[in-house]
Amino acid sequence: MNQALCEEWLVLHGSPMSQGLLQEVEGNMVLLFCPDAQEGVSGWYQLHTHCPGKGLCIRSCTSAVERDGSGTNKRDKQYQAHRAFGDRRNGVISARTYFYANEAKCDSHMETFLRCIEASGRVSDDGFIAIKLTALGRPQFLLQFSEVLAKWRCFFHQMAVEQGQAGLAAMDTKLEVKVLQESVAKMGIASRAEIEDWFTAETLGVSGTVDLLDWSSLIDSRTKLSKHLVVPNTQTGQLEPLLSRFTEEEELQMTRMLQRMDILAKKATEMGVRLMVDAEQTYFQPAISRLTLEMQRKFNMEKPLIFNTYQCYLKDAYDNVTLDVELARREGWCFGAKLVRGAYLAQERARAAEIGYEDPINPTYEATNAMYHRCLDYVLEELKHNAKAKVMVASHNEDTVRFALHRMEELGLHPADHQVYFGQLLGMCDQISFPLGQAGYPVYKYVPYGPVMEVLPYLSRRALENSSLMKGAHRERQLMWLELLRRLRTCSLFHCPT
Repeated sequence: MNQALCEEWLVLHGSPMSQGLLQEVEGNMVLLFCPDAQEGVSGWYQLHTHCPGKGLCIRSCTSAVERDGSGTNKRDKQYQAHRAFGDRRNGVISARTYFYANEAKCDSHMETFLRCIEASGRVSDDGFIAIKLTALGRPQFLLQFSEVLAKWRCFFHQMAVEQGQAGLAAMDTKLEVKVLQESVAKMGIASRAEIEDWFTAETLGVSGTVDLLDWSSLIDSRTKLSKHLVVPNTQTGQLEPLLSRFTEEEELQMTRMLQRMDILAKKATEMGVRLMVDAEQTYFQPAISRLTLEMQRKFNMEKPLIFNTYQCYLKDAYDNVTLDVELARREGWCFGAKLVRGAYLAQERARAAEIGYEDPINPTYEATNAMYHRCLDYVLEELKHNAKAKVMVASHNEDTVRFALHRMEELGLHPADHQVYFGQLLGMCDQISFPLGQAGYPVYKYVPYGPVMEVLPYLSRRALENSSLMKGAHRERQLMWLELLRRLRTCSLFHCPT
């Protein structure tokens, strides 16, 4: 069955997917991507030719639960799949986007990551590679899991409002246990005896209060509280189950995703390479961060092997950083972070406006810069007191790099300690990278890996989403001309570094 015949069949039969993109024509099966397919759901359809008398049979790769659509009207708006944003590449010129076709494709992505780990390990004793979790499993699982985490966190803040603690920073919000027990009991979530078992000195300490980290720990599978995980629906006033029921197939997909992550982390340990888990869209990010946290608990006991990524254009970036730093302190593993500004600005804002939830992005570029510096300052303060914690300052912004160097000097953080790394894209902002390297700072050039037609659009992101890049390119050209003129005047055209 060739691609032309498939396209002809779709048009003749008036398929709503006739405007889709046919991909991977192979034998009697064709994978077609439908641009208006739900985000988080694969968006791919299998077309088979072996249905007698029916031409092609179209079967969505989505699960029965997703096709049924039950329960979707109860989701928080931000974590609902939306047809207008089914193709997650829209509004994102360059960030690599993976679509779930099948488990074999995820295995193929894992093999590519493994080869990258091996390549990095062979050329450096202190290398990094970046991975995306949407390449390793079904995005729908990340969407559903993010919804669970977001609802549970929202429930905590609702209780904080009742106790008069609205508007406090995440780490400053502490609920009185006795008052919380009374509130939960009145809601009918569990019996008073059961609720008292949740909040014990063994699980929460002896402070008499519950903070967001304590609260989040309650949905850990090790606490076996899943049957009680319900939250009030603010519209209906009814209690709703927090955890969705996964089908056997979905549970298997979830398990395989975790197994792939484990394989990558073990390979990275073997090769001496650190894994930076890329941040992605906000409706996936709670799950991505939680899964990254589980990897950090396992592999960051002696040194930070797994680095989480924090997008500082988000309004809640500082809360996310401070919570994770505190959790690492409490549990005794090594904190590792990559700080970026963010790659999905246009798409995130358009989606928030279309669906009707609060824009998660800081209102201005200046606000994002301030957030970046605030997060970086907090992490650098942690590094001063914890020699095992590390951070990657991934920025093309000269002011941010100057800020980092200034704070490092004030805090007594020396380049030779290799606690603070700097990163820029290969071929960009060399006027930042080279002086840093010559001054002894650990500098990394980020090398996008893949076919040319996929890598070039990726590189264009900085030009479109980060205006400072173009200023940096202009600055770099000026510096190169000045250096050329200096060499001509001093008759030292060929420079031989000592």
